[in-house]
Amino acid sequence: MYLSVKETAEYLALPESTINKLIMQGKIRFIHDGEKYLIYKDQFNTHLEQMEKYKKRVEEWYNEPIPEDIDVKDED
Repeated sequence: MYLSVKETAEYLALPESTINKLIMQGKIRFIHDGEKYLIYKDQFNTHLEQMEKYKKRVEEWYNEPIPEDIDVKDED
């Protein structure tokens, strides 16, 4: 499925200007039909899966209980 720049921006929750910048830098694959850029949606699946894994790991880290204070004796 192909998306327009506007639809891609909504799908990735990024501004359209960022999508255009990534297209011009060659970081997003696209097809130009003479009028507009068409972007293949499935190229973002791996990125979005990795972001979900990262969010899950961060959430687990935040939910980890704080360990008890270690009773350190002052040896001075």
